[in-house]
Amino acid sequence: MIERHGARFLNRVFTGLEQRDCAGRASSLAARFAAKEAAAKALGCGIGDVSWLEIEIRSDARRAPYLVLAGEGERLAKEQGLTTWSVSLSHAENMAIAFVAAMGE
Repeated sequence: MIERHGARFLNRVFTGLEQRDCAGRASSLAARFAAKEAAAKALGCGIGDVSWLEIEIRSDARRAPYLVLAGEGERLAKEQGLTTWSVSLSHAENMAIAFVAAMGE
């Protein structure tokens, strides 16, 4: 998708912070793409009800991924009582996978 659609695709799916964190590494972007889809499913909807940019995967000081929701994603999480998120990313040169778990109180 990056080769075919370039910046148009990147700006539609990834926040500026995500793009900077990944520094153009397609495998890192692919893992975040998978995490965004997994998060949308954990919210009980899918991409469309929540936009790509309303789900952001950030990295802490130790480079561990964590999830930040905005807009409709944040509203749905609050409505469902989802307060804690766990994110796991894994990628190799040509494969990526992500797991997202949402927990309430």
